[in-house]
Amino acid sequence: MEEKKKFKLGLLPKLIIAIIVGILFGQFLPEGFCRFVVTLSSFFSQFLSFIIPLMILAYVTMGIANLKSGAGKLLLITVAIAYCSTLIAGSASFFVADTLFPHFMSADALDKIAATAGNSLEPYFSLEIPALMNTLSAVVTAFVLGLCMSSLRGKTIGDTLYNGVSDFSGIIDCVLHKVIIPLLPLYICGTFTDMTKSGKTFAILGILWKVFIVVIIMHLICICIQFIIAGLVSHKNPLTLIRNQIPGYATALGTQSSAATIPVNLQCAEADGVSSEIRNFTVPLCANIHMAGSMITITACATAVCLMNQLPISIGTVIPFIMTLGIAMVASPGAPGGSIMTALPFLYMIFGTEAGDPSGPICAIMVALYITQDSFGTACNVSGDNAIGVIVETIYRKFICKSSAQ
Repeated sequence: MEEKKKFKLGLLPKLIIAIIVGILFGQFLPEGFCRFVVTLSSFFSQFLSFIIPLMILAYVTMGIANLKSGAGKLLLITVAIAYCSTLIAGSASFFVADTLFPHFMSADALDKIAATAGNSLEPYFSLEIPALMNTLSAVVTAFVLGLCMSSLRGKTIGDTLYNGVSDFSGIIDCVLHKVIIPLLPLYICGTFTDMTKSGKTFAILGILWKVFIVVIIMHLICICIQFIIAGLVSHKNPLTLIRNQIPGYATALGTQSSAATIPVNLQCAEADGVSSEIRNFTVPLCANIHMAGSMITITACATAVCLMNQLPISIGTVIPFIMTLGIAMVASPGAPGGSIMTALPFLYMIFGTEAGDPSGPICAIMVALYITQDSFGTACNVSGDNAIGVIVETIYRKFICKSSAQ
């Protein structure tokens, strides 16, 4: 007899349940119990603040170190296209969000949110867990280690440090999958318990569903534009390329992971006429470095949160954030919600030092809002990977192969 597969509830349903439970707690249960839930949530948020610099150090170091694989010119071209795509998607997302979102936010709703600013529940007691290093130190250290390992490994140094960092990355990956992701619903539940008790939940939810729809529309437009450009460059029918991508898009919606979609995405690339040497190079690489869909979601969500909380936001603060995050999300973990976990320590660049605290309620709203759209963002990411594959294939055939033959 075959064993029955165990039913596994995904992260998104868990978060939706956590939001509903948090609202019910805040609406109907006494303040003492709600403070208990907030206390548990605060423990998790402190641990999250501790682990985030280690996460950056592990994932960004390994992501950059592994960029050594692949032909030099082709690697640079692919990385440049992926990075530009991510930057353009994030910038366009900000302009759309900054234009449309203020229309979703009535003065009445904003006044309700502002009036509850000092009404948050206090935990019974808190436990401070100082981080081993701040996030900026973690980013700089990761860049130094990653770039040096990438250029020196196999030449002037061996694999000892690389293997050590690889093992460390595996440990952090285990912490993420076994602790952080499973306990995220507790974090969100505590936040919504607090927000409901203070009276801001329904004003916020009335705005967020409109944000959700706009972001998904932006994802679909982004995919269409990417394949139109790929079609123009390669002289292929964009509609055919989009149709070929449907299995990869559907798989990404189900798995919420670019890494888990790689096998199906390779088949989509083959249907697009991308040669085996190019698709076997670009699809796995872009799964780690091309984050256009995630950047659209994060930028739009951050803009919405700023507008709701009447925090100043401008293109001058958003562009440096997008440029930094476009690099920091290199090899962001394949688990659902991995990109927003990578983004958390950089939110201070938009929200300010106080509001941008990863353990604070504003960042918790960001996490909840992002993960409700994570599967669509991932599907946008992987679809763009194959658009890039078609472009790189064309460049390889027209320029690199010709120059090599001469």
